[in-house]
Amino acid sequence: MKKEIVSVVLSAAMAAALAGCGSSASTTSKSDSTASSAAGSVVTSTESTASTAGTANPGTTDTGSGEGKVLNIQVWNTEFAQRMADHLPGYTAKDPDDPTAGGTIGDVTVKFTVTPTDDNAYQNNLDEVLPDNSSASDDDKVDIFLVEADYAKKYVDADANVAMKLSDLGITDDDLADQYQYTKDVVTDANGDIRGSSWQACSAGLIYNRSIAKQVLGTDDPTEVQKAVADWSSFNATAEKVKAAGYQMCSAMDTYRTYSNNVKSPCVVDNKLVIDDNINAWIDDSKKLVDAGEETSNELWGDDWSKGFFTATPQFCYFGPAWFFNFSMHNDEDGAVGKDGGWGFCKGPQGYFWGGTWICAATGTDNPTLVKNIILEMTTDKTVLKDIAVKDSDCVNSQSVLKDLASSDDGNIACLGGQNPYAELAAGAETIDMSNLSIYDQGFTEEIQKAMKDYFDGNASKDDALASFKKAMQEKYPEIEVD
Repeated sequence: MKKEIVSVVLSAAMAAALAGCGSSASTTSKSDSTASSAAGSVVTSTESTASTAGTANPGTTDTGSGEGKVLNIQVWNTEFAQRMADHLPGYTAKDPDDPTAGGTIGDVTVKFTVTPTDDNAYQNNLDEVLPDNSSASDDDKVDIFLVEADYAKKYVDADANVAMKLSDLGITDDDLADQYQYTKDVVTDANGDIRGSSWQACSAGLIYNRSIAKQVLGTDDPTEVQKAVADWSSFNATAEKVKAAGYQMCSAMDTYRTYSNNVKSPCVVDNKLVIDDNINAWIDDSKKLVDAGEETSNELWGDDWSKGFFTATPQFCYFGPAWFFNFSMHNDEDGAVGKDGGWGFCKGPQGYFWGGTWICAATGTDNPTLVKNIILEMTTDKTVLKDIAVKDSDCVNSQSVLKDLASSDDGNIACLGGQNPYAELAAGAETIDMSNLSIYDQGFTEEIQKAMKDYFDGNASKDDALASFKKAMQEKYPEIEVD
């Protein structure tokens, strides 16, 4: 999510908040995918007949005969475990109230190891267990691990050799043909080999409070609201009107990803730290809006940041992708704006994406057939993907499924007042450019926001805040040069 994954990552409490704002899912049938030959892997498959009581899908996911009896999955929150429990054919969750308690697929035991992302703990854990995975005992081998876009390149690097090429599992380009190109680019190594797959397409936009829009703009129609936030000049003009009506737009931290996704350079080039002009624009624009009282400087996922999700303390907008609806907005709670359909969705000043979760097969897995079929079921099976979209209000990684949802009431989202955002989300996913992706993105994002909060709050000059940011980056990544 999740997979965003942030990727500023959700706090444990928010990550567990899976109550959705969409409608209930219908049941789905088993996909047609079956195990096939793969270099270096077991090729004979059998079909498990495990009950799927408590899950959304009857059917089975094939396991490989002669393979391991424990499937170990490394995650940072509950998202993927919940997706498996709700949607994977043949998977039986052990505890419906705790998806990370694991479960079974046939006679294979599924175990989740949860390591939160705080203080880089999740990556540190992967760095420890993945390089020696091939020599681990069978029951201890990592079979699947998840990554986010902000650091995916680190683990799909061919030289790292910790994520298997999907082709070595027997997954073909044709299997992935319906996915959005950017989701494949994220996990493509320098040799052109794809080493992961995602069920999500995380194009994002501006999620606005319909009541405030009516009061300030005279309408809550998405087309008309988009005109009021169509670029940063329009956004700033609307911010003045919103402030005059007694509200604030959002946090400066909300807009960061919209700016950072539109940079012209990676944040590290030739081992040198680069602060793109668009990052400087975010700093300068945000400072003006915070000083004017038109934006806050609230940290993402904090209590003050979350207040705007409720009618008692509303704000005009948040910036986010579809996974916001289930993971962040408290839409199942009394007093939440979204509980009664109080939000709307439009593109906002610039197109961008945020987050997503990619499934990688760990080099050394002793369950290659099962891993292959989980990847195919969860990220390419159109019935499963539509079920995820309808039940979880997620934007899934299938061009044909999103096209279907955009023209169907199945795509209507309750927390958006019944609005169907899938045409806009699909269009956004087509335009995402991953050419400036860097393995340093997560650290850059965390440290620039931390340093600039002091500047926005008046506790440091811009120069001092930038110096603090550079120092933090140097400490976190000693290999890069900082001027």
